[in-house]
Amino acid sequence: MRLFLSELIYSYQAFSSLELRILILRTIIRFMLCKLIRILLAAPVVKAPYPPSCLIQHEETGIEEPPTCESPEPMSCYLHHDPDHTMSSFSVINKMRVNIQLCDVSLRVGDSVTKAHRLVLASSSPYFYAMFNDDMAEKLQSEVELHDVDLGALQLLIEYSYTGQVHITDENVQVLLPASSLLQINSVRDACCTFLMKQLHPTNCLGIRQFAETHSCNELRTRSHRYALQNFEEVVKTEEFLFLSYSEVEDLVSNDKLNVVSEEQVFVAVLDWIKHNPSERSQYIAQLLGHVRLAQMSKMFLLNVVETEPLVRSEPSCKDLLLGAMKYHLLPDQRSDFASKQTEQRSPDGLMPYIFAIGGGSLFTIHSAGECYNPRHDRWLPIAPMSKCRSRAGIVSLGKLIYAIGGYDGIMDLSSAECYDPNSNKWSAVTSLGTKRSCLGISANHGLLYVCGGFDGASCLSSMERYDPLTGVWSSCPSMTTRRRYCRVSVVDNCLYALGGFDSTNYQSTVERYDPRMSKWMSVPAMSSRRSSCAVATLDDMLYCVGGNDGTMCMSSGERLNVRRNAWEPIATMQCRRPE
Repeated sequence: MRLFLSELIYSYQAFSSLELRILILRTIIRFMLCKLIRILLAAPVVKAPYPPSCLIQHEETGIEEPPTCESPEPMSCYLHHDPDHTMSSFSVINKMRVNIQLCDVSLRVGDSVTKAHRLVLASSSPYFYAMFNDDMAEKLQSEVELHDVDLGALQLLIEYSYTGQVHITDENVQVLLPASSLLQINSVRDACCTFLMKQLHPTNCLGIRQFAETHSCNELRTRSHRYALQNFEEVVKTEEFLFLSYSEVEDLVSNDKLNVVSEEQVFVAVLDWIKHNPSERSQYIAQLLGHVRLAQMSKMFLLNVVETEPLVRSEPSCKDLLLGAMKYHLLPDQRSDFASKQTEQRSPDGLMPYIFAIGGGSLFTIHSAGECYNPRHDRWLPIAPMSKCRSRAGIVSLGKLIYAIGGYDGIMDLSSAECYDPNSNKWSAVTSLGTKRSCLGISANHGLLYVCGGFDGASCLSSMERYDPLTGVWSSCPSMTTRRRYCRVSVVDNCLYALGGFDSTNYQSTVERYDPRMSKWMSVPAMSSRRSSCAVATLDDMLYCVGGNDGTMCMSSGERLNVRRNAWEPIATMQCRRPE
């Protein structure tokens, strides 16, 4: 190419004729232009980041944005999205249904016919999907007859298939739930269950429970049953309760979660149910009375009401139940021998889900106030104050109540006692102790409260008293072998253990055990360290003791009593010293 250009230039110089020189010059210019064009065409092309034909337009903003994926070559991928398209389309389809346009199936219920579109019904209901797709007779029929479905409920569900909306009311829920269950439209079925859960009341919870059971709504059945247990006192006053079957009544009164103030309410409810139809229900008195915790009734109620009831007197097995309950009352030291489900207190759901801090004080102030801690919300809440300021009192939980026994009010040691009901947020007076006590040991065992040791304002005590909430009476028990204040008491295997303490002269390492069946204190191996105001707890038949004060310093060490081996074992030391 260069040689060709050189020859043209040489010829231009060689010829003297003007015409020839002009012709050669034009050829050179054309040659140079062609060369320049070829160079330009061969240069690399700088492409735009996104070709104009590959943009997405957003309906909401109208702004074009590049696609999320990069393509090495230009491609046509314009994406238009209309979020209202589905709703507007179904709105038109629903109008077509209302105007009976392009409908391809008729649903007959009795004498009424409702027209719809197979495609819409099949997309909303697995029941219709199977009907119109499987080898069923209705697949090719233009009219399908439905049985066991309410016409009004069917029309509501058809409309729901087109609109996604349904109005659930007290008037239609009892037909809408079965219909949605039959047609397998689970979203409506679940919405009906939620609606009924919000309608629960003592006057309807039993009916809703039965309704839920009939239609296999397990969650609704569980919720309504739990509601009936929690509100049993109001439920038994309704007409629904009197028309329950035997198995349904048994299901309620046998439940450990039954929420009652006293077992007397359960006994009265059972009698009311039987006497509503005595000719058919009297046969169930023994079975139902076996689920009533007779041992938790007061002795006077057993003698004056239960024992005199003709239905009870006519059934020998009922007499045996009554005798067992009376033994439980008359032989408190042997209650562990009578232990059974009938002697246990019920434990309703939702009661006392808190940690309580009651009374106490500092150097200059003694408190009557208390607080409860809600772990779920991580918050302390105030509770009603006690009738007296109490420090160094015995605080223990028994059944549904919290007891505050004895203590010190800043002036004198106390013998008074009171109990707190979390349900009513009220304190009630309890029979006073036989002896003033502060710094006492306290524990509960088989429905009885035991307090031992302490300080009466003049000397340390070794005496023990027992309180029976069923009778409201304090009874004297055998005294410990050692005087102890700031001792700690815990229960292992139905026996009470009193650990450590202070006898006004020496800090104690000794331990003794009280067996209620033998009504006797016995010595057990002493701890390896002297401990006063220690913390004790029972876990897996092991008695743990940690911290406290040995008279010279606060302690961080701990040990445990292996009850089976009757020997103490050391455990890991705490990170902090804890005097009490």
